[in-house]
Amino acid sequence: MTETAVPAPEITDALPMEVDALLLDMDGTLIDSAPAVLRSWNRLFGEMGSSRTFTPDLHGMPAAQVLRGAFPDLDEEAIARAHARIEDMEVDDVDGVVVLPGTHRVLGELERAAEALGRPAWTIVTSCTRRLFEARWAVTGLPVPETIVTADQVTTGKPDPEPYRLGAERLGVDPSRALVIEDAVGGLRSGREAGARTLAVTTTTAAGDLQPLAEALVTSLDDIEVSARDGHLVVDRRGR
Repeated sequence: MTETAVPAPEITDALPMEVDALLLDMDGTLIDSAPAVLRSWNRLFGEMGSSRTFTPDLHGMPAAQVLRGAFPDLDEEAIARAHARIEDMEVDDVDGVVVLPGTHRVLGELERAAEALGRPAWTIVTSCTRRLFEARWAVTGLPVPETIVTADQVTTGKPDPEPYRLGAERLGVDPSRALVIEDAVGGLRSGREAGARTLAVTTTTAAGDLQPLAEALVTSLDDIEVSARDGHLVVDRRGR
């Protein structure tokens, strides 16, 4: 869920970083799907007789995990039905999905860096299912990475480290040589536990909550630039 960007505090950080790959979250990092997320989830909660609403702490979690936390008394069959319902609603509702600042440029830089390096240099690691990823990504016009990691491809989603470990594995890099870019606390925890370096964007979560889990903070991808140098990726603050 995306809210007004919270300016990152002026702190000494780890940029520039030299890594071998970028592992990018999607919602709240590359694109803003908050209006559709809120519409779909709040409608589902209402249908299920709950008065709760979709709150920022749920952002970045796989849908099944959100449902188990919200409805702890439901059995797995009921959870599966609710999961199918929310996926259908979210796939059908992509109205208002927009590309966040800097995404087009940074992905273009990554594509050029990958060509220079002769290998894939980035992928997306998302808590969406593959079907939902495709529905949202299709309206962006953004390049599709050679491989992605979606919630239905892992046993345990974020904040477990499995998604980012798999992302690094699919790019053929050691997790310690990868940079995870995330907007959510759970995603940063996933990246850190996987052994990756972490950079946070303050699009959905307060900088103070993200800072303990990130080596650097930015307000959006528009604050950074990526280039290939000596067989590696260099990520730095833009214009520095």
